[in-house]
Amino acid sequence: MVEWEQKFFDRRTAGGRPAAGRERRQFADSHDELPPDLREFANAVDAYKIAHARKFVTLAELHVILTGLGYHK
Repeated sequence: MVEWEQKFFDRRTAGGRPAAGRERRQFADSHDELPPDLREFANAVDAYKIAHARKFVTLAELHVILTGLGYHK
């Protein structure tokens, strides 16, 4: 389990999961054109948004996603 999956719980939906059949993707149409590192980041953002039923992520959530991928200052 990824670190951010343990830290955040979305109280707006039952169990913190989106309704069946609903996905919240930001980069879905352009994954093929992205370089591998950006594709990995886009997939991580999409996975986070789906796992937490989020349409948009905050800057703090982006930081959690990036550090979960191994990036650091």
